[in-house]
Amino acid sequence: MSLKNKGELNLNSIKLELSLEQREELLGVLEARFEKNMNRHIGLEWAKVQAKLEVNPDKLWSLNEMERTGGEPDVVGHGEQNDEYIFYDCSAESPKGRRSICYDREALESRKQHKPENTVIDMATAMGIELLTEEQYRALQELGDFDKKSSSWVQTPSDIRKLGGAIFCDRRYDTVFVYHNGADSYYGARGFRGSLRV
Repeated sequence: MSLKNKGELNLNSIKLELSLEQREELLGVLEARFEKNMNRHIGLEWAKVQAKLEVNPDKLWSLNEMERTGGEPDVVGHGEQNDEYIFYDCSAESPKGRRSICYDREALESRKQHKPENTVIDMATAMGIELLTEEQYRALQELGDFDKKSSSWVQTPSDIRKLGGAIFCDRRYDTVFVYHNGADSYYGARGFRGSLRV
């Protein structure tokens, strides 16, 4: 089944599992990235992360979607209480495979012309990931310099969304900025970053 039109997929009817070859390839990519960027996850061990991934094939599928769309997911934390590893999209710029999309389905349907192919919320849901909050986005920026040429939509508070707006962030002049736009807007240099707990 094609994953092109993610907004209309019924995830319950799809087997979210990678082939053995795809699993091994993805785990190799994730391990190499993990080892190369130890500053993002000081004190954590890849073997323990991999063990969690191997018993959660649906999460591995979601990570593959993050990777496939240019997110370069990596571990950025560990929840001690529930023993969950936290992955964020760590690509230098907003993921290229998730750009030129408006914020949500309501915004998409409100456009009279030049409608984008998808929305942030539909795409994140289809991928099985959560859109980063402003707080999570700022935490990511503590680990490096991201979105110096692009920008990323983040979770928008309901009071802003009710008035037709949505928010996005970027990094300029060594500072993280938060901005607003109409939720129906979309740009070639704006995508979104997600998180996944495993």
